Amino acid sequence: MKSVGSVGFLCLVMLVTGAGAATAQSVVMPEDSSPVAGKALYSEYCASCHGANLEGQPDWQSPAADGVFPAPPHDRTGHTWHHGDGLLFEYVSLGGAAALEKRGITGFASAMPGFAKVLSADEIWDIMAYIKSEWPEQIQAMQQERTASEVKEGN
Repeated sequence: MKSVGSVGFLCLVMLVTGAGAATAQSVVMPEDSSPVAGKALYSEYCASCHGANLEGQPDWQSPAADGVFPAPPHDRTGHTWHHGDGLLFEYVSLGGAAALEKRGITGFASAMPGFAKVLSADEIWDIMAYIKSEWPEQIQAMQQERTASEVKEGN
């Protein structure tokens, strides 16, 4: 397995409510997140839509008749690595539409549910650590740069 690498930032904000459910933005993935634990969680919670090998659903770049896009791949061919950790965390925690609405993008139809009541913040970070561990080092570095930019912009 490839190294996730270190972005050198601390997790700035981690809010937890309810019975341990993650519900708010965390800016950077904690360095102790576990790709091994994340792989098992990914298999249980994510693979049914995003594919057992991170491959996503066919025609993921074209919306269905209802305007909802199929689940994208999380491998190097997808766009997951184009986003910083904060947005990725919110997307999983809050769900697609709510995460984008929080950032001012309204009316986006998304099939991505929020997992805040199902997964803890640490579990979400572990899933992200697994996904990142499967990317080539160059893509990991680019995603880390996007995270750093996101932190600078305060998103």
